[in-house]
Amino acid sequence: MTRRAVVVGTGHYLPQRVVENAEFEATLDTTDEWIRSRSGIERRHFAAEGETTSDMAAKAAERALADAGLTADDVDAIVVATSTPDLTFPSAATMVQSKLGMTKGFAFDVQAVCAGFVYALSNASALIASGQASRVMVIGAETFSRIMDWTDRSTCVLFGDGAGALLLEAQEQPGTNKDRGILATDLNSDGRYKDLLYVDGGVSTHTTGHLRMQGNQVFRHAVEKLASTANTALDRAGLSAADVDWIVPHQANIRIIQGTAKKMGLSMDNVVVTVQDHGNTSAASIPLALSVGKDRGQIKEGDLIVTEAIGGGLAWGAVVLRW
Repeated sequence: MTRRAVVVGTGHYLPQRVVENAEFEATLDTTDEWIRSRSGIERRHFAAEGETTSDMAAKAAERALADAGLTADDVDAIVVATSTPDLTFPSAATMVQSKLGMTKGFAFDVQAVCAGFVYALSNASALIASGQASRVMVIGAETFSRIMDWTDRSTCVLFGDGAGALLLEAQEQPGTNKDRGILATDLNSDGRYKDLLYVDGGVSTHTTGHLRMQGNQVFRHAVEKLASTANTALDRAGLSAADVDWIVPHQANIRIIQGTAKKMGLSMDNVVVTVQDHGNTSAASIPLALSVGKDRGQIKEGDLIVTEAIGGGLAWGAVVLRW
């Protein structure tokens, strides 16, 4: 038997404010059609004044607990993937721990930008496989609206805020690729590409900074690296793209999503797409899409799912799991 990290609960939270593409037309040289045609994005959500990453993360986690029929006392660890924490320290995860009323266990953040949730899932799976934890809440949460340059039409129209959460539970499985739970992971990074996607500020430079991106270059790397990491993870699980029920990708750009599916030889009918409604929510996008996909009735128990993402670093990776 093999100890697997199995998804037993999902939840997501989106801020109340919805920003349609047309809202940008008043301040930028852009149009709804221009944004849709280049990204597939139609709208996104922005956090309210005073609404923080940990606030949204806690709400998503509460919904995942309710979905699983469990309480915070049943959780051993919290892992939050974010690049936009409330404070430099302590971690957003410890703030979520407090907001959930969880007084035992441990909590920490993972920072790998848009690939953050894949990295967090991989870490959570390892914690469960090693026996260090039996239940881990894995959350992706971002307030990217706080780091936008509102004069840069190439970036500020792409991003949104939100949070998604998965509750993972240790379960003994037969030890085959028919098991439920996380079957394989693949993580990568290459710091030579830092200048393609970064924030031009930080604590040690005494600035806050804004997001900067060379969109064409990121696109060029994205399709190849995403398809490659997904296939590598599938190979590690002893599976192939033909076995996949759903790709649940990082929701950055519909053209990247389409290109990756095509490179893997899969139809868009096998892809959960939420980018039109959420924009790019960085580390929150995959758990948001998983939770929405489940709520829509797309994702069902036993389905084989591949999640993949690429973000600043460059950092990228994939997780293969059976729901």
